[in-house]
Amino acid sequence: MTQTNKPNTILSREEVPLEFTWDLTSVYTSDEEMEKDLSHVKDQIKTFEELHTDMTSSPEQLARILDLQAELLQVIERAYVYSSMKFDQDTTNPTYQSLRQRALDTYIALSSATSFINPEILNMDADQLTQWVEESKELNRYKQLIDQLLKQKNHVLSSEMESMLAEAEGIFGGASQTFGALMNADLDFGEVENEEGEMVPLTHGSYGTLIQSKDRATRERVYQQLYRHIKGVINTLAQTIGTQVKKQNYLAKMHHYQSAREASLSKNDITEEVYDILVQQVNEHLPLLHRYIALRKKALGLEKVRMSDMYVSLDKATDDKLSFEEARSITLKALEPLGDDYQAILNEGFNNRWIDVYENKGKRSGAYSSGAYDTNPFILLNWQDDLMNLFTLVHEFGHSAHSYYTRNNQPFIYGDYSIFLAEIASTTNENLLTEYLLEKETDPVKRLNLLNNYIDRFKSTIFRQTQFAEFEQLIHEADQKGEALTVDHLSKLYADINKRYYGPDVEEDAMIQYEWARIPHFYYNFYVYQYATGMAAATTLASHILNDGEEAVERYKTYLKAGRSDYPIEIMKRAGVDMTTKDYLVEAFAVFEKRLNELEEVINELS
Repeated sequence: MTQTNKPNTILSREEVPLEFTWDLTSVYTSDEEMEKDLSHVKDQIKTFEELHTDMTSSPEQLARILDLQAELLQVIERAYVYSSMKFDQDTTNPTYQSLRQRALDTYIALSSATSFINPEILNMDADQLTQWVEESKELNRYKQLIDQLLKQKNHVLSSEMESMLAEAEGIFGGASQTFGALMNADLDFGEVENEEGEMVPLTHGSYGTLIQSKDRATRERVYQQLYRHIKGVINTLAQTIGTQVKKQNYLAKMHHYQSAREASLSKNDITEEVYDILVQQVNEHLPLLHRYIALRKKALGLEKVRMSDMYVSLDKATDDKLSFEEARSITLKALEPLGDDYQAILNEGFNNRWIDVYENKGKRSGAYSSGAYDTNPFILLNWQDDLMNLFTLVHEFGHSAHSYYTRNNQPFIYGDYSIFLAEIASTTNENLLTEYLLEKETDPVKRLNLLNNYIDRFKSTIFRQTQFAEFEQLIHEADQKGEALTVDHLSKLYADINKRYYGPDVEEDAMIQYEWARIPHFYYNFYVYQYATGMAAATTLASHILNDGEEAVERYKTYLKAGRSDYPIEIMKRAGVDMTTKDYLVEAFAVFEKRLNELEEVINELS
């Protein structure tokens, strides 16, 4: 296979070939240019003091202050993105650490100076405000934003109360901060023997690798050691999660919501039925997960599956390497169904240095898509020559193309998209890539690897995240009923849900009941369900794109172009997925079942 000019060793930033780095001169030609923008924002912040007194005196005056806010937010966004990416390309460079902090400080100052705007708008007579929006061309641009704001009116307290709650955030955040300090700093999991017989530190990061060991004794040893340490502080962790739940229920009650879940979902105008339908459909389709567990048992040659066996891959080793040049070619071919304009975006990204490809000393780890409204969308990678990195490239290009379409079709005020929608574009790309690779691949070992990759992602994203979402909802309901969230209550509830999800082929396990204690997402306030809804929607959209052709592609692009110009549920309806019904989930599970059947056939063929 062809190789790129990839460095053979980890180079300093200056040694990385220019063509494999992102071109941030397209954002600012120099740091001094960014400094001018920071100065401009700081100077303009003072203007808000003058505009505050009569901001609601006329529609023109209200539009003027909203325009100024948007203008300065656009400038500070560009400055912060630039300084952050400069820092991420070499985190040892103190210049950009300082510059990023100054950009953040300026953003905070701007947010503080404009904090009066929403309360002042909400204090207006709603009918008069609606009339202004309809009659004023300048104010009509903000119609969707104002509509979203008015929907929250009954849940916004007086300025004094909101200010008091904001000032108490340091107290309200105590449970999450204590959890983070305990799990990431104070709790020492010790050393554990790996499959080579070496003693290595057991950390959250190393656990994720060690639990995938092909050696069962190693997996079980690592699993038991992690949970023994968690059990040792389980009462403290019950206190932190219990306090977190009480906080969310209290804030929801204060803001006149029926539940913490309603309060969280309302921020994106998501109805609770979306959440309930997800949980109900996942439970209906648990027999598919049970089938997969049984298939894993057969493929791994086990009499009974343990929870410590759940993450070992069924993949067979191959010597295949995948260069970045080859990944580029595959990406273009796999995403051809999205049309010529999508191909043009991909080529622009590859040809105009949107991507920072290889690792260098001090570079931030992982991968992401970034950029501001008036910049290119950029991608950070730490490329390794393997299939997983190909999926990462396609995933991040999904985000970048989504941003490109949105920014080129929406004004700045609607030029980004909600978290509820964010992962759909990236995961749709992953599904298209999976379909392309499976169509081309005939080797049973490689097909096994591709199918197992897809099914494990589906299991981890849809089944597992919904398992978390179900537990999260039940503990909030229990607290609302006045039930104490003791260790026994939390652990029995979690164990019962886990048993139901993974089925009869999994051994009884005394340690899995404590898994709730190590999941950081339970401190994110009804966040995890969006992983599951997002992947299910993406699976369905990819199926439509491949089966229905151009009409489905055009519907899909209405989603890519929409940004925040409408509510997420309405945007997805126009794309062809109604997430207030079960249909999109049923379609997604049909794709999962098809892949499961194919995996079963391949395993039988290789047996």
